[in-house]
Amino acid sequence: MSTGNGKREYSVSLPARGTGGFPQGRATTGRFLVLFHEDALKAGVSSLQTRAGVRVAAATDFTQQPAAVARLEEGAAMVFQDLGVAIVNAPPDQVRAAATDVAESGVLAVEPELIRYAIGVEPPDAPASISASYLRGYRDSITDLVARLAAGVGNGAAAAEVQARYTSDATWGLQATGVVRSAATGRGIRVAVLDTGLDETHPDFADRTIVTASFIDGELPHDGHGHGTHCIGTACGPMRVQGVPRYGIASEAEIYAGKVLSNAGSGADGGIIAGLQWALTQGCQVVSMSLGSPPNPQGYSRVYENLARRALRAGMLIVAAAGNESQREAGYVAPCGSPANCPSILAVAAVGPDLALAPFSSDGLEPNELAGPGVNVVSTFPMPQRYRSLSGTSMATPHVAGISALLAQQTGARGAALWQALVQRARRLATPGSDVGAGLVQA
Repeated sequence: MSTGNGKREYSVSLPARGTGGFPQGRATTGRFLVLFHEDALKAGVSSLQTRAGVRVAAATDFTQQPAAVARLEEGAAMVFQDLGVAIVNAPPDQVRAAATDVAESGVLAVEPELIRYAIGVEPPDAPASISASYLRGYRDSITDLVARLAAGVGNGAAAAEVQARYTSDATWGLQATGVVRSAATGRGIRVAVLDTGLDETHPDFADRTIVTASFIDGELPHDGHGHGTHCIGTACGPMRVQGVPRYGIASEAEIYAGKVLSNAGSGADGGIIAGLQWALTQGCQVVSMSLGSPPNPQGYSRVYENLARRALRAGMLIVAAAGNESQREAGYVAPCGSPANCPSILAVAAVGPDLALAPFSSDGLEPNELAGPGVNVVSTFPMPQRYRSLSGTSMATPHVAGISALLAQQTGARGAALWQALVQRARRLATPGSDVGAGLVQA
């Protein structure tokens, strides 16, 4: 719907807090993503102007207004040159007119702009907040977790094995992935987390190199939701916090917190693509995206696939959550969500402390996937709560992103080579590769 000031409004039904996954259906904004042929950006822009009658501006013209994409007037477009994509606010017939002849127009694909959502679920028995005293009693929580595992699987021997595997020095995810044994810290590596932002007042991020930007119109980079702060804590939290177990992986990486999801936990493709352009121009080697939407039955997004390929060639690896739509106890396995289902984006599934696949984890894309710890993950949360336990492929994704930063520091690998290094080091699991790809990510 167009408004008097030229903006196109949209409304989205958000999932209830704690239910996880995506709302039913694929919500659109009424705008479009236009993908240009890699060698025909100039022709593509010209086609938008002459065939579609659209006014075109370059994203680089708005460096001081990162959320400007949300304010595109009717009949206007913004082009992200490094990614070869434009966001177009025009009627469908006008946009289609620009793509009638690929050879001349330089336009490869036109897709509707979708709404994406933060992907995460709260454990049914998760406390509303987790205090430092709770974390100091982490050993007790592990014991309780083991008891619940035993009750759930009816296998005391398996529970005993889990109990022997983990200590109270670090979260179970950091122990299962070997982070606690790694000497790497991610120093010199830039990690972008595109999510709901960051609580920059959180004491655990004091004295860190942090760059923030908001791509949500009318909202500052501050995290008013919690999802982004939780993911950043796992990927890049500190090595040590007095009185609490270690929960962070790349403790000396430079943090780039891009707010592409609102305080309500949703955001449009335009803001996400603007965030990816920002991460690329900032020189980030790793991007973590715990967001998505239901996949298109006709296949993955050509727009995200092509921009991800360009990112890989530029040395930037994009890691994304597979989704939480499965109900495996009931026999339902959901397909991997979008954009994680793109071949050039590293999709992440979730496992629990027993290293079994989480029942909510969506289907995998062997060999285009890794698994990460995604059940009862303790990490940072906006103040005054400070910490919280969450579950989801959202929580597994920053484990892979943080470990990517460690490997990037250790090996010097970037882009596709970094992806290959992650796959080669992965721990094979009993779960089929169709669900967890190469296996559990390892530092």
